Amino acid sequence: MTMKFSRNMVLSVFMIGTFAIGMTEYAVTGLLTQFAADLDVAVSATGLLLSVYAISVAVCGPLLRILTVKYSPKPLLIALMAIFIISNIVAATAPTFEILLFSRLLSATMHAPFFGLCMSMAIDISPPHKRTSAIAAVQGGLTIAIMLGVPFGSYIGGMLDWRLVFWFIALMGIINLIGIMIVTPDIKQKEIPKLKNEMAIIKNKNVWMLIAVIVLGFSGVFTAYTFTEPMLREIAGFDVTSITIGLFLFGLGAVIGNFVSGSIQPEVLTERLIVAMAILGTVLISFTFFLANPFFTYVACFLFGAGTFGTTPILNAKIILAATEAPALSGTIAASVFNLANSIGATLGSLLLTNQFSFRQITFVAGGMIFFGVILMFITHKIEDKSLFRSAERAYE
Repeated sequence: MTMKFSRNMVLSVFMIGTFAIGMTEYAVTGLLTQFAADLDVAVSATGLLLSVYAISVAVCGPLLRILTVKYSPKPLLIALMAIFIISNIVAATAPTFEILLFSRLLSATMHAPFFGLCMSMAIDISPPHKRTSAIAAVQGGLTIAIMLGVPFGSYIGGMLDWRLVFWFIALMGIINLIGIMIVTPDIKQKEIPKLKNEMAIIKNKNVWMLIAVIVLGFSGVFTAYTFTEPMLREIAGFDVTSITIGLFLFGLGAVIGNFVSGSIQPEVLTERLIVAMAILGTVLISFTFFLANPFFTYVACFLFGAGTFGTTPILNAKIILAATEAPALSGTIAASVFNLANSIGATLGSLLLTNQFSFRQITFVAGGMIFFGVILMFITHKIEDKSLFRSAERAYE
């Protein structure tokens, strides 16, 4: 396939898009008080902006991708980014909480298909030995959003106006839309994907094992992450500035972990994933003990971020590479499953806290879930088809 622009240029455009989407998903966590005051709703009600988004990504994303499976990637990316821009303009001008909630639903519908298409295209334009790094590059926009975009959005919302955050995100969307139109190659599908063939993924034991790892194991990350800020405040005794530094270090760890894991070759993904998850589980179990000392608190935040987003590209890569019968759906399913895990983990954490579990007990549960995921990965390693992760010639020359 002849490309007018370099592979790195295309991946950079994808990163801008995933940065904007990541900022949309997570920036609201620092704006809930402003939403409540401006739109006259209880702070507890504003939490729906998070949970509804995650559930919508998990449910609506795959449905939208199924409905659009016959369309070529580039025009579909353009349409999805147009939806994203419109949704954020709606959010920026929302006169009521209900309209703001609707904008979140609208934005969430394009999240998983966009990520899925970007990851699939990134693989298609990459040589076999760079497929994992291509997925990490796409995921990199999200991690950079967590490191820089979310604190920036929270600051702008707190100092000026929360609506400016959504205007900024819409502007990022417009920039990305232009980039997609100019830079992204128009890959013509050799044959139109058949939904019946794509749905054969439901019989793929390799994919189901990975979904189980994410939903039953990796969701423990979100059980603990949901309460990172109150743990830093109540256990470590951090003020606003120190908490901001801690969250920044989490984001810095996320970015570094993401790109380091991108250098892993497909043949050893499973082995590296087992090690990474074991380290992450250990960090979570020991997290509250680190909080007794400011220096070790910062170290723990960094390791938490590195472990969380150092495992994500590996899991994404394994699902996409394993789902050979569903090249059009695999990326979307991967993105949706992670948001399902997000919702499950956050809900579990809230239930534990409501039932008088301490933060230390919650991190123990979270770490235990991660280690359960490690056990599932050992089982996966025994039964998976390892030929799927060898450097098969899938890339376009």
